[in-house]
Amino acid sequence: MRTRIVSVAVVLLLGVLASCATAPSHTRNVCAIFDQRDGWFNNWQRAAERTEREYGVPVPILMATIYAESGFQPHARPPRRKLLGFIPWTRPSSAYGYSQALDGAWEHYQRDTGRWGARRSDFSDAIEFIGWYHAQSHERNGIALNDPYNLYLAYYVGWKGYERGASRGNADLQRTAQKVASMSALYASQLRNCN
Repeated sequence: MRTRIVSVAVVLLLGVLASCATAPSHTRNVCAIFDQRDGWFNNWQRAAERTEREYGVPVPILMATIYAESGFQPHARPPRRKLLGFIPWTRPSSAYGYSQALDGAWEHYQRDTGRWGARRSDFSDAIEFIGWYHAQSHERNGIALNDPYNLYLAYYVGWKGYERGASRGNADLQRTAQKVASMSALYASQLRNCN
């Protein structure tokens, strides 16, 4: 009997851990995302709402940023370049995790907040990073906290790049920023009707 209880506990624990390491399905529906990640220790809605309270960035903008950056994949990385067209080579950047934060930006966040144990593959840490980054964009670049389009542009090109207008003439980036704005509006609409 005891062996069976231990076996069931191990299977349940592995199931919980496996669900943490994969992207939720139905990522175009924020209510479904939150329903899939509403565990005691891993509650995405609580993490998003806590970040909104701390930094003033609305939950739909936080979630739309993650949608665009990683598709809610915890270990997302840019694809490797190919040497001679077929040999896997280096990656174009150090972007990693839900937030696709670069090494330098992540270290800046850790220094600024004192959250030295924060990990880019942990949803709560990643969404807090995004809230912190957007709040910094508000302070440094004067972008409204409810402006997903410009917050995303600054997120992608950096505060100095945004100041210099680095996103001008980059049609792909502008399309992605528009996608973030549209997804944010969709998420906001859905959140009003979540059960």
